[in-house]
Formats: sequence, C-alpha cells, structure tokens
Amino acid sequence: MKNLYVVIALLSAGVLSAQAYPRFTNNNELKFNIGLFLANSTVEGSYEYFFSEDTSIGGTLYFDSDATDYNGNFGIGPNLRAYFGYRPRSGFFAEAFGLYYTGEDEIPDNNLGVRNNNYSTTALGLGVGNKWVTQSEKFSLEINAGVGRNINPEDFQDTFMFRAGLSIGIRF
Repeated sequence: MKNLYVVIALLSAGVLSAQAYPRFTNNNELKFNIGLFLANSTVEGSYEYFFSEDTSIGGTLYFDSDATDYNGNFGIGPNLRAYFGYRPRSGFFAEAFGLYYTGEDEIPDNNLGVRNNNYSTTALGLGVGNKWVTQSEKFSLEINAGVGRNINPEDFQDTFMFRAGLSIGIRF
C-alpha cells in the first residue's frame, strides 16, 4: 500500500511539472486599425495566427474611399512577425510584410489639364511595433510603423511606401 502512495505521488508530481508552462488556446486574433480610421477614414482589418509563443503570420486588408489618398484605395498583403517581449505573444515585435495596393494619382499637365493615372503595385517592407495584451489574453492594443519599397512603381509614383497604425484586437 505504501508503494501505491509513492507511485501516485510521483505521477502527480510529473503532471504538475508538465503544466509549468501555460497552454495557449487563443491562437487567432482579429484587429481593427482605429488610428488609421480616425486619421483619414480608411478601414483596415488584420488577422494574426500565432503558431508559437513568439512567432505569428497574418494578413491585412484595407479600403479607402479616396483613390488618391495615402497608399491608394485598396490593399491586401501578408506579414510575418517575431515577438521579443517577456510575456508570450506580446511586447516589442519586428515584422516583414508584403502589400499589393491600388490607387490613382492626379498629375497636373499644363497642356491637358488634370490627368488621372491609375496604378497597382506591390511593395515589400519591414516594420516594428509593440503589443500590449490584457491579463486574460482576450484583448490587445498595438502600435506599429513600417516602410516598404515598391517593386514596380510607375513613373509618377513614389519609390517607398509607409504604413502605421494603432490597432485594437480580440483573440479567440
């Protein structure tokens, strides 16, 4: 009988030590860029999937009613993030991103008046930011910024593009 108690004690100690690190169940996160919406009424949403404690992959989709606005009127692209915070899935992060976006640029021409130029281009870039998460791991607040280089810019288009955001998110 004494041996049975020893076996139960060893098994329970093994189970308790196996649960030393928390299991993360909220691997998905949806975010809304409230900062960009307040700045120029652009609607931008993002999805992020955590496949480890410090790495995630995601995507961004945005719409803007003004085609001549900053970064056009439509954009879609992936990103890969690495987190460097003390808490898992939060803190300082660095990301690599790609972005396909479309828009329109107005170029004044003295002989012809204003001429519209539609464009669609792809950019690759790097960004940094910081993410804060509630204790329950359900809600997040994120601030980020990045710069990318357009791969195939038109003659009238800038070589570099910029992105920034203040996002609120929910994990599930």
